[in-house]
Amino acid sequence: MKFDWLPVTRFEQNCSILWCEATRKAAAIDPGGDIDQIRDFLEWEELELEVVLVTHGHFDHAGGAAALAAATGARIEGPHQGDQHLIERLAEQGKRYGVRAEAYTPARWLADGDQIHFGQETLQVLHCPGHTRGHVAYFHAASRSAFVGDILFRHAIGAWEHGDGDLVQLVESIRNKLFALGDDVRFLPGHGETSNFGHERAANPFVGDEALAQWWPPGSRGSPPKRPADLPF
Repeated sequence: MKFDWLPVTRFEQNCSILWCEATRKAAAIDPGGDIDQIRDFLEWEELELEVVLVTHGHFDHAGGAAALAAATGARIEGPHQGDQHLIERLAEQGKRYGVRAEAYTPARWLADGDQIHFGQETLQVLHCPGHTRGHVAYFHAASRSAFVGDILFRHAIGAWEHGDGDLVQLVESIRNKLFALGDDVRFLPGHGETSNFGHERAANPFVGDEALAQWWPPGSRGSPPKRPADLPF
């Protein structure tokens, strides 16, 4: 499998394009907008989009899924049904921020342990609540690559300070679902740079080993340090 990504919308959200080299069948993860740009990439690489995948129901990730599926004939899968209420309100979300977004009904709501198939490739689905109730991540075992949306970032974690967020769940999702995949796994977050789980385990100031020992000692539910105020997620 090969993959690349495009920052889309003014929020510079990472839309990932994954493809099977044998069949040229592709998957697009989190097409939040700028659909023409995504389609141009598919055409340039001579790819046939088979499936549109969504990590969670925020407009900058899911807002363009319906338009991309309609333009290409691809099916939409995800996220987990815990985000159905967000998917249904995508147009309302987008209007609030001056971005076009469209609600959709996926071909399948995803659950932990589900598999996604495109061409000859397979992705594993991990339900990782905390940023939103129905957030999922996608893992490609053969390439040791993960696509994690707004759960984890290089030296940061996703927002939890809203109605659908839960800090304890977020930390548990990162530590027990993502880090459990292995230190060597490279991940692409929903915004910003790539990293790997080993680096974040060692250096992340919110969920790294040292941070957890300081801020979340055994048996404690204390709060980790505050996220930088300028983070947009």
